[in-house]
Amino acid sequence: MADFAFIGMGNMGQAMLKGCLSCFPADDFVFSRKDPVRGRRFAEETGAAFLPDNAACAAAAKYIILAVKPQFYEEVISQISPRTSRENIIISLAPSYRIDALRLLFANGVRIVRAMPNTPAAVGEGMTGISFSDDEYTDEERQTLDRFFRSFGRVEVVPERLMGAVTAASGSSPAFVYMMIEALADGVVRGGMPRSQAYIFAAQAVLGSAKMVLETGRHPGELKDAVCSPGGTTIEGVAVLEEKGFRSSLIEAADAVLQRCADK
Repeated sequence: MADFAFIGMGNMGQAMLKGCLSCFPADDFVFSRKDPVRGRRFAEETGAAFLPDNAACAAAAKYIILAVKPQFYEEVISQISPRTSRENIIISLAPSYRIDALRLLFANGVRIVRAMPNTPAAVGEGMTGISFSDDEYTDEERQTLDRFFRSFGRVEVVPERLMGAVTAASGSSPAFVYMMIEALADGVVRGGMPRSQAYIFAAQAVLGSAKMVLETGRHPGELKDAVCSPGGTTIEGVAVLEEKGFRSSLIEAADAVLQRCADK
């Protein structure tokens, strides 16, 4: 019997599983997927076992990750619920399903962890927010959950009411960062730099800047000020970003995500 079962294997499931393999052996995992050709191909690539049937996949592990799109949750839960029990721990990745709503759908006492990871999990740099009732789990189970999520990046436990904020802060935001990297690269390509090189410079600048925030503990505004010399080039660029509403655009984008992922 495996330890972990992924129900569904889209972009997020693939990112998580690939990250997990840095810490867990492949035979700890089984997964299901609608497309059997892609399922078998991914099994060959990772060494995880592919099971085409959702119910059989759920029955093969203790920890079950619901990695299907939210619109398929009710259908999939109806398939796997008869094969689960209080011994199972369900890890839900849907941004809008509350734990209480999922309990009603399962109606068999399963324990539920609500999680919001992001796709950088595929390279071991994911950020996951999780919410669960601590007293429902043994020390060993909590340690397993912590090890699972840390195998592909960082993890923070948050109150369930903040899961929408987690989605905006880290779940959806990689798309915003990729847009920034692409746009910045376009700007320097315009200045004559080859595109492949432009992406390297822009992406490494984002990676290094993020590491500065995490490792120094300094306020992002303070770090920004340290780059802006009086009368220099950087403050000119910052002035243009302020004029064009760079910060307000990001705030509005985060708000749009929050509105979209309102809890069921």
